[in-house]
Amino acid sequence: MPAKKTTTTKKTIKKTVRKRGPAAPRGPEPLESAIDVGDARVDELTKRIAKAGGATLAAYRDPYGGSPLLLASLPLRAVEATPFQRDLSKVHADRLSDAIGAVGVFLDPVIAVPTDDGGFTSPNGRHRLAAAKKLGLRAVSALVVADPRIAYRILPLNTEKAHNLRDRSMEVIRMARALAKEQPRSKETDHAVAFEAAYFLTLGTAYEERGRFAGSSYQSLLRRVDLFLDSTLPAALRQRDQWGRRLLDIDDRVAAHVKTLQEMGFKSPYLRAVVVARCNPVRWIPQKRGAPPPMSMAEALGKMAASVRKFDPKSVRAGDLAVVAAVSSDE
Repeated sequence: MPAKKTTTTKKTIKKTVRKRGPAAPRGPEPLESAIDVGDARVDELTKRIAKAGGATLAAYRDPYGGSPLLLASLPLRAVEATPFQRDLSKVHADRLSDAIGAVGVFLDPVIAVPTDDGGFTSPNGRHRLAAAKKLGLRAVSALVVADPRIAYRILPLNTEKAHNLRDRSMEVIRMARALAKEQPRSKETDHAVAFEAAYFLTLGTAYEERGRFAGSSYQSLLRRVDLFLDSTLPAALRQRDQWGRRLLDIDDRVAAHVKTLQEMGFKSPYLRAVVVARCNPVRWIPQKRGAPPPMSMAEALGKMAASVRKFDPKSVRAGDLAVVAAVSSDE
């Protein structure tokens, strides 16, 4: 019998290719976004706000799904934070209240959702509410959402990358350079609240020169000796540039010592920390709250540079790495 022919069926496999770029247009046009406060779509929510002692300021359609949203001024006593947010940090709340007081305006409304008891709950405003209470505000601006489910869906929207030391330092030094052009006669001390910490300026100049600079290694030194300068911003920036270059010179020598330690067989992520800690001139000087710096910035950098030049990698022991590792994990 003749052999049967085997027929091979070829299947065409279609590859799903994801389109890159913006999605198709959606949502209302700008002129379609406004809603009259008396509109039936927001009438019930407007009444809830009034019953709580608040005032509806504006109504509009959400630019994504077109859902009605209200901008309102609510009595501070009527808004409570949801219990499942991150715990309140008093330090952060105090810092935020100081910043709002310095800027002179409360810019960032909280999200507010109506509750069964006639009040409102905020799924993302614990620290702003605490700052508002500390400042003695009677009312707080809020974006009021009718859908109670938003209280449990707000977390995925908190996707902003947290500021690391490099990000913060770069923001501050860029801000300082812009202000130096706009307000050349203003002093660095005039902008202390906006800059937050003086060492951000010094580290920022170093990060401008070297993006991969290990600034966190020098933070413990700088936060004790680096103060805001009572000189004009252009003059202060020239001084900061000099300090930044000195830090980079110190870091180059530290990197050379780290390489030597690695060649000696040490394999630890804390090698740089050990070298910097050994050469930190203020490491063993007691620190009292509110006390003046133990030495000037120039003196600290000079002493550290001298210590780095004299540093002997052979003096490092395995126990030193263990101590630095323990301190780093505690911090």
